Amino acid sequence: MITVQETGNLINVAVFGEFTLSDYKEFEQQVLYKYRTDGPVNVVFDWRDMLSYTVDVAWEDIKFVREHGSEFNRIAVVTENQWQAWGAWVSNLFTDADIRVFSDYADASAWALT
Repeated sequence: MITVQETGNLINVAVFGEFTLSDYKEFEQQVLYKYRTDGPVNVVFDWRDMLSYTVDVAWEDIKFVREHGSEFNRIAVVTENQWQAWGAWVSNLFTDADIRVFSDYADASAWALT
C-alpha cells in the first residue's frame, strides 16, 4: 500500500507493507500529471515501512525510469535497507535525475526541495 502526497513540486510516496504493481501505477500517474503541468518533479520515497515488493514492480520501475527518466529532477530514497539502497543506485543508471539515499526523512525532504 502507498500514500502519495503532493506539496509544490515535491511528490512524497510512503510505502507500507508490500509494494504492488497497482501502487506503482498510482505513483506513475501522479508523476506524469505533475510533469505535464509543472515540469521535472522531485520525489521522496519513504521505504522505511516497506516489507517487500513484487517482481512486476521491479520490472515496471526499470521500464518507467528508462522511458520517463528525464521527467525527474531529484529523487530521495529513505531507507536503512542495503538492498533497497542498492536498487536506488541501479535506477540511477537509467535517469539523469540526482538520486540519493537517506536514513532520515527530514534530511531527504530538505534535500529534495532544494
